[in-house]
Amino acid sequence: MLRRPRLRARLGATMLAVGFFLVACGSDEGKGNAVVVISTSLGDIKVELFEEKAPMTVKNFLDYARAGYYDGTIFHRVIPNFMIQGGGFDAQMREKHEGERPPIKNESTNGLKNEAGTLAMARTSDPDSATAQFFINVRNNDFLNRDRAQDGVGYAVFGKVIEGMDVVKKIEQGKTGARGMHRDVPTTPVVIQSVQVVGG
Repeated sequence: MLRRPRLRARLGATMLAVGFFLVACGSDEGKGNAVVVISTSLGDIKVELFEEKAPMTVKNFLDYARAGYYDGTIFHRVIPNFMIQGGGFDAQMREKHEGERPPIKNESTNGLKNEAGTLAMARTSDPDSATAQFFINVRNNDFLNRDRAQDGVGYAVFGKVIEGMDVVKKIEQGKTGARGMHRDVPTTPVVIQSVQVVGG
């Protein structure tokens, strides 16, 4: 009669410990998601990619990153209190096409919002035209979300900055001007030196 309560107590303590362990493991932010570091001439930006929510978009971005496509491209369009855009031009403002892959389907139905610090795909007026160019929102841009977008489609979010928003802010606050037909171009090029997968 005395052993059973002690056994129950030991089992209860063991189950409680296992429960705490599972909760702790389950609460790891970004567990299983790919993490990349965008190394720029102004510092590093670490990004978590949401493969479960945006599988095609994340695969597309990682394919470009692993191929070295982004190396030497710049953040070519910077609008304060809106976003910073990169991945498609070199420091001489020549548009990059070599190594470009076919456009991907817009995954703006994934429920992810264009909030401050999120990454989304740039595109033309054709919803399914995104290739390599991406942007980082520097504020909550609700009008880019599917439910608020003028075209009823919006822009697909696929990741979020987890370290380096200070670098994003540096880029956002830099001086910009016109280069030929392009506006909002940083006067001092902000070069993407590499995009490296570091986790996930």
